[in-house]
Amino acid sequence: MAELILGPVLRHVGRSDATVWVETSDPCTVEILGHRERTWTVAGHHYALVVIEDLEPGSTTPYEVRLDGDPVWPHPDFPASVVRTLSDGGPLELAFGSCRFATTSATENDDKLGADALDAYAQRMMTRTPDRWPDALLLLGDQVYADELSEQTLARVREHHDLDEPPGPQVRNYEEYTWLYAESWSDPHVRWLLSTVPTSMIFDDHDVHDDWNTSQSWRDEVEATSWWEERIVGGLASYWVYQHLGNLDPVQLAENALYQRVRKADGDAEPLLREFASAADEEADGAKGAQWSYRRDLGRVRLLVIDSRCGRVLSGGRREMVSDPEFSWIERQTQGDYDHLLVGTSLPWLLPRALHDLESWDERLAAGVRGNRVARWAETVRRGADLEHWAAFRDSFDRLARLFADIGRGRCTEPSGRPPATICVLSGDVHHAYVAQARFPDPMPTRVYQLTCSPLHNYVPAAVRAVFRISWSRAMERTVRFALGRVSEVPPVPIEWTKATGPFFGNQIATLRLAGRAAHLVLERAGRVPHGPIGFTTTADLVLSTPDETT
Repeated sequence: MAELILGPVLRHVGRSDATVWVETSDPCTVEILGHRERTWTVAGHHYALVVIEDLEPGSTTPYEVRLDGDPVWPHPDFPASVVRTLSDGGPLELAFGSCRFATTSATENDDKLGADALDAYAQRMMTRTPDRWPDALLLLGDQVYADELSEQTLARVREHHDLDEPPGPQVRNYEEYTWLYAESWSDPHVRWLLSTVPTSMIFDDHDVHDDWNTSQSWRDEVEATSWWEERIVGGLASYWVYQHLGNLDPVQLAENALYQRVRKADGDAEPLLREFASAADEEADGAKGAQWSYRRDLGRVRLLVIDSRCGRVLSGGRREMVSDPEFSWIERQTQGDYDHLLVGTSLPWLLPRALHDLESWDERLAAGVRGNRVARWAETVRRGADLEHWAAFRDSFDRLARLFADIGRGRCTEPSGRPPATICVLSGDVHHAYVAQARFPDPMPTRVYQLTCSPLHNYVPAAVRAVFRISWSRAMERTVRFALGRVSEVPPVPIEWTKATGPFFGNQIATLRLAGRAAHLVLERAGRVPHGPIGFTTTADLVLSTPDETT
């Protein structure tokens, strides 16, 4: 009899439809709410993505999972898993965060990691009624760590290959990637949360490799190794299976040629995905590969998630965070009528201003404006200090700023012509949380924010904490700008921004509440409360916009 290995993971939820992902031990037919799907196979693992239709808008529907007719979910120790469909114009509560290393149980001997914020969030949800649960969850990268392993996974990898051979104590291929997902998604409380809160995801570097696609020299170096091809194929193929497919709605799934080929494959579909993953990796060299960016409409809220890793253009003297064709697609997705635009990108768009200027300055030097010798030094600094955010891709940074200005002035909101109340860029990566507000040269009614929340379960060394705190100071901003101006001109920025709150450190999660034109953000840090279990401390509670705000 087939068993449920992972899942159910509730992914897309619309007004009347939903998708649920599962992994099973053997080939079988998966049934949820009367909808059946036969599993398909990749590298000996069996999966299904069940499309559920004909649900009532604004409804809450408990569900169970059956494999070949036998019930295997829900777990008796947890509340029923439910599908809560969207309603027209209702309020929306979205939780988000990034950088979740393993689980508390897998890292219990590592004191520096602290409480798992996602696990604690799930435990708190279980004490609340469904009307107090979030409507959606956005995971903004580093869902798994391919280059940093828990002791449990390391022991398993050690049995699979020699750790003295490159790349050392890291995963190598698709099979070992499945172990990372099994470790992360088997956490009982998180498993229940994922079964009942629709979740969107996007990768960041550790899902593949630290500093993935930092620069062309980085790519040249890893592509010359004996292990990279198997690593990138395993990483992108497993990401497609475990994360990307669930980002698509039923119409997109029906139109996705690769998914339909995999779903209907006669036998193991691994060769199809290997070919696809290898081609997708080539996009960073200027060829058109896969598009990992996607859009979801959550009532009157538009969520636009941008791939800021795999889609980079690095070759031929060009540096773009997103290729021209994909950026044109992004611009088209902003057309329409909505109250709030949420832009998910794993890497923050707005950094502390001192760090932003440093990254922009380093990009210019690495491009050779001061000669090849200085360029080589700047490249060493770029890779050593992780100077590879939007600020280090200035053409893309500026293009995104221009797009936000067009949206905020009503140029993208036909036919109503009414711009959204807010544009919120949601990010992770940097292992701390903060809010910054952008200010454009010409006033506009739309407020533009950078909302950064990281990590869910990781840490940041004390020295790095000090750097981030100092980087936000106006004195450091002026000092860096003066120093860099004397060495080499830093390109002027088209906007200015100021810190609204932060930085906050520790394992944390953010909740964005949107109702009509109003927007409200809460940042919470997970930790042990006095004389009690793991709980949360509110570190920030901000009103981003009000219902009647017009300026």
